[in-house]
Amino acid sequence: MVKIIQEKNLIKVGKEPVVILPLKEYKKLCERIVPLYYLKGKKAEKLDKLVEKGLEDYREGKCKTIKSLADLD
Repeated sequence: MVKIIQEKNLIKVGKEPVVILPLKEYKKLCERIVPLYYLKGKKAEKLDKLVEKGLEDYREGKCKTIKSLADLD
């Protein structure tokens, strides 16, 4: 059982203070945590080709499912 205590503008769960946010605001914060990288020029083209080759291999059945890295040849 968790004990929730509210003191004026501070809410504590047990001994730790917590912040309550609307779900929409929480999702915005989560989106900003992960950095975004944008590639341009040759690096972007190289990555596009690598992804396309991987997808092509997958569609052709050249990929296999493994349970651990020990299953690799």
